Amino acid sequence: MTTTDGKSSELTEEHIERLKENMEKVEQLSKRLIEVMAGKKQHTHALNAPNHELFAKAATAYWTEALQNPAKLLEQQIEYWGKSVMNFAEAQQALARGEVPEANEDPEDRRFSNPMWDTNPYFRLIRQQYRTNAEALAQAVASVEDIDEKDRRRLNYFSQQIIDMMAPTNFLATNPDALEKAVETEGRSLIQGLENLVADLEANEGQLVVRLADESAFEVGGNIATTPGDVVYRNRMMELIQYKPVTETVHETPIVLFPPWINKFYILDLKAQNSLIKWVTEQGYTLFVVSWVNPDESHADTGLEHYIDEGFLTAIEEVKKICGVKQVNAVGYCIAGTTLSLTLSLLKQRGDKSVKSATFFTALTDFSDQGEFTPFLQDDFIDGIEEEVNREGVLHSWIMARTFSFLRSRDLIYTPAIRSYMMGETPPAFDLLYWNGDGANLPAKMVVQYLRGLCQRNEFIEGGFDILGHKLHVSDVDVPLMAITCETDHIAAWKDCYRGVQQMGSREKTFVVSESGHIAGIVNPPTKKKYGHYTNPDMKADPDTWLKEADFNEGSWWPMWEAWLKTRSGKQVPARDTGDSDHPRLCPAPGTYVVARLND
Repeated sequence: MTTTDGKSSELTEEHIERLKENMEKVEQLSKRLIEVMAGKKQHTHALNAPNHELFAKAATAYWTEALQNPAKLLEQQIEYWGKSVMNFAEAQQALARGEVPEANEDPEDRRFSNPMWDTNPYFRLIRQQYRTNAEALAQAVASVEDIDEKDRRRLNYFSQQIIDMMAPTNFLATNPDALEKAVETEGRSLIQGLENLVADLEANEGQLVVRLADESAFEVGGNIATTPGDVVYRNRMMELIQYKPVTETVHETPIVLFPPWINKFYILDLKAQNSLIKWVTEQGYTLFVVSWVNPDESHADTGLEHYIDEGFLTAIEEVKKICGVKQVNAVGYCIAGTTLSLTLSLLKQRGDKSVKSATFFTALTDFSDQGEFTPFLQDDFIDGIEEEVNREGVLHSWIMARTFSFLRSRDLIYTPAIRSYMMGETPPAFDLLYWNGDGANLPAKMVVQYLRGLCQRNEFIEGGFDILGHKLHVSDVDVPLMAITCETDHIAAWKDCYRGVQQMGSREKTFVVSESGHIAGIVNPPTKKKYGHYTNPDMKADPDTWLKEADFNEGSWWPMWEAWLKTRSGKQVPARDTGDSDHPRLCPAPGTYVVARLND
């Protein structure tokens, strides 16, 4: 036998016997797995896949084209047959001659990095035939005509999911890495893999959500989310954290930061080296951060109006009281940036000038292009979500986690699943992946309002979004603003964010495109000098022209934002301690809401 490190060894009788013994343990674990699956908590099946109508449309269009142009179909089929026969013939030739084929022609595909995909005719045939099948399926989908753009996007997405799911690396019998390790460890890797699989299923009541990080390596408030501060206000929606000053004086106007409630706020305070929260306090600002409650079924009737009223408006009022000021600078990240826009429209219509400036991190307001979320924003899926939340009271966090993971299924599902379940490896101790798995539920009413009113009907842009007795519109947002977006963001595409900012009523707009994605483009400390950013004051151009004519700036956007913020933050005043007589310190940061893990 040849091991993965290139050393040779022989399979002795004793080795084989131990392997057999461990395989019997696998059988025992399989029984435990069956028990877990028997108790699986059921959910709405519409959340698992699109309805059959999409595939029926595609099939009808495909066969109609085939009947009208049979030569095209025959050409595709003959090409597929020819490649399949050649794959087999090459494998037979390699076996007969004992030849070592050429190296992998696609070295960038890390799934096939094991040398056996090149040197072993069996594995080489499997890889080649998988690629042939994938090309044939992609070609068939591309040839479908007479189908609208949304259905085409969905068809492309789900066909790619099938291609990724059927990769030979996802199956033990056709994964040389997993097979080699099973033999080398005498089957112990498979036993540990099954243990990992059963543990993940038990943690989610039978639903498979692949654990991405070693949860035992992190403690919120212990080795992550450690910037000193205190909870100075709490209601049923949020805890308001005030962070301790580290400078003798601070700017008079405080900052109140609203993170998304889909995930938890400490993405901005993972560790000292990349903590935006810590960095802001070091620049001489009084910083407040909202930590949202993790909703349960008692929050079923909680809507966006409650997030605005008991979250945004309440936090702003309490910060004004604590600091003795009339205005704050507000920051909203992702869905909280969207909701900050709604709040600013409401304040405008009420004649309330409490917000001096607004900063948006990767915040969508124009949903006219649904981008990569198109597959999940059509009626069949949203009908399923509505049915699920009406029954459960919340959209459980694992459903959101699974949806986001499938947008990057190779990296966030299949690769970690192979390592954990086939190779028996412990997930890495990676703080970002730990945070990614520490999601929160979403209240039923809020989910439906967001998906129907904002995502599907785009009401904030079109005719206005009805809430709290007002019809809110993006054009009402008229405070000085800065929008930070990210070049490769697949959740809030920068071009879509740009279109929303273009329609805001502010005279002073600064738009920034940071390199990298939804998280890394925001959590980008100046010390790393890793990702640069683009700026262009001309907001009248279309997105492509804006970027083409933009200036590229080396390094993080944080210092540029701070310079912009400084001019809108007033004079220097003595540093403020946390809380006051009317706002006692309820507990140290990061608070209690952020560590609440409900039984999802």
